[in-house]
Amino acid sequence: MGTEHIQPEPDSPLRPARRRKADATTVRRLLDRTSALCALLTERPISLYAVAVMRIGYGLLYLAFLLREFPHRHEIWGPASPWTPALARQLFDQTGWKSILTLSDSPAYFELCYVMALITSVLFMLGWRTRIISILFALMVASFHARSIFMTDGGDNLILLMAVYLVFTACGRRWSLDARRARIRAAGADKAPEAVGDSLGQQLRDARNTLTTVLHNCSLFVIAAQVCILYGAAGLYKVQGGTWGDGTALHYVLNLELFQPWPALSHMAEDHVVLLAIVGYLTVLLQVAFPFVLFGRLKYPVLAMLLSMHIGIAVFMGLPLFSGAMIIADAVFLPDRFFTLLRRFYLRRRAARQSGTRQPAPEQVTDPVSVPSHGGSGAPDLAEHKDPALMHPAGHGAWWRPAWRARTPPDIDVGGAAPENRRPRARGVAAEEDADEVASQRH
Repeated sequence: MGTEHIQPEPDSPLRPARRRKADATTVRRLLDRTSALCALLTERPISLYAVAVMRIGYGLLYLAFLLREFPHRHEIWGPASPWTPALARQLFDQTGWKSILTLSDSPAYFELCYVMALITSVLFMLGWRTRIISILFALMVASFHARSIFMTDGGDNLILLMAVYLVFTACGRRWSLDARRARIRAAGADKAPEAVGDSLGQQLRDARNTLTTVLHNCSLFVIAAQVCILYGAAGLYKVQGGTWGDGTALHYVLNLELFQPWPALSHMAEDHVVLLAIVGYLTVLLQVAFPFVLFGRLKYPVLAMLLSMHIGIAVFMGLPLFSGAMIIADAVFLPDRFFTLLRRFYLRRRAARQSGTRQPAPEQVTDPVSVPSHGGSGAPDLAEHKDPALMHPAGHGAWWRPAWRARTPPDIDVGGAAPENRRPRARGVAAEEDADEVASQRH
């Protein structure tokens, strides 16, 4: 029998075209994702309210920390500290740290530095000249941290990292004195005639805005990555420990005398053995799973449980600085719409409270002739039916009524004036936000 040679079947002419189409689709998706990433980094700064909360939170927290340690400032950072300036300089030679507190051993110089740290914390919290004050705040935090690195509880480590990161963010564009000044300046610029500027100056301003946006967004990603690494590393470290595995870790934590601000409270919590084991396992689960739930709605209940965990650490272990620093750092994962909704809710509640506490005019005390309401009780309702002859001398006070009564009758529009009266209130928050955005871009 002869050997049959099997010829390979030639490729279909459609296969190369399909391969080219698939390759083109992959390249197009890659380019689209790259362009979307570039647009995310360069178009506009994200999470401006989150970094504003971090600025206010860390400024207030460090101010409270300095005021709390004010009676003990000489023992912790001063020239009379057991950790003397000479020992601090020897450590600086090994670690490379620097501190302005070691430039002089004079007590007057130390008091001046302490007062400057208090003022810097206040200005940073208020958002005054944030570009310069944020640098000074990071310098002050680094100097006090390096001066007595063994004397604090560890919460200032995270404050130092976040203070350095916030230098590169636009943390003064919301809820700050800088934002208020920029909004006033923008309102004045709208009234003034537009001046024709040179193209070079406009290009420089656009380049500065782009650079600021890129630095802000990249710093925000670094902050988020830092918090994720912190939670993930803490969770993985706890998994390796035997006490966390058998659920007895919190038992030993509550029995440490160094971390017992209220011993009676610690002993009371220690009696609930099953609850302590559940809380221990839940803590490890939350910290390990935290980086994986950031891109869904599950992050909100996880953040709420982490908030409860840090409050427990502050109360049961007496570490308010560390707990406060972690709670403020968690705010970076909240979107701007969350803070916008909170702001709108606060403004509406304040408007309702002001309208409810408005006092009636003195002329309203007279007995008006009114028509009984349709509620069936026969009692006159002065807010619904009024005599025009008596309304004229009372003015706007004639329309006053308690806040609880305003929700009872139907809202009837007479003459079609309700839309004009309601429109400024409905657009108030949105208009103010648009003004803030325009002012921040011009600033």
